[in-house]
Amino acid sequence: MTRALRIRAGTALALALWAGAAPAADLLQLKAAFIYRFAQLTQWPPPPAREFTYCVAGDAELQEALRTLTQNMAGGAHIVAVNEPQRASQCQLLVLGNGVRGDLRRWLEVLGDEPVLVVGENPESFRSGAVIGLVIEPNGLAFRINQTESRRRGLAISYQMLKLAREVK
Repeated sequence: MTRALRIRAGTALALALWAGAAPAADLLQLKAAFIYRFAQLTQWPPPPAREFTYCVAGDAELQEALRTLTQNMAGGAHIVAVNEPQRASQCQLLVLGNGVRGDLRRWLEVLGDEPVLVVGENPESFRSGAVIGLVIEPNGLAFRINQTESRRRGLAISYQMLKLAREVK
């Protein structure tokens, strides 16, 4: 990714952080935008995937918002709903919505060390093994990064994203 693109992506994340609370539809679009930027600001180990696959478990509305956001993007993104952890290894980025909150450990165990960027939609997911915890706070949407987990999975999170995170573990 070029330096200019990284700066623009980082700026977009920064603006989104200060956007404040939004109506439900706007919040879904904001979450989708964050997730899309997370993918852009992460490096996976080689070889690169031919088509990038976003997977969403437990949040059909977020899956649709992500599909809407990426449908006109260059590079080809594939949005998949996954209902079982065994299918998650096909993903480069996996969003674990609140619908799978209680099964987080099982999803992470099945994934093992696969280079999958796991994004959880609640504060507990960040501490329980997800790479990124995307949370709603009183002042808007924020995220936390588990750098230890990202390294274990062979993922490199950009410096810009680390600077914008509420917390880095």
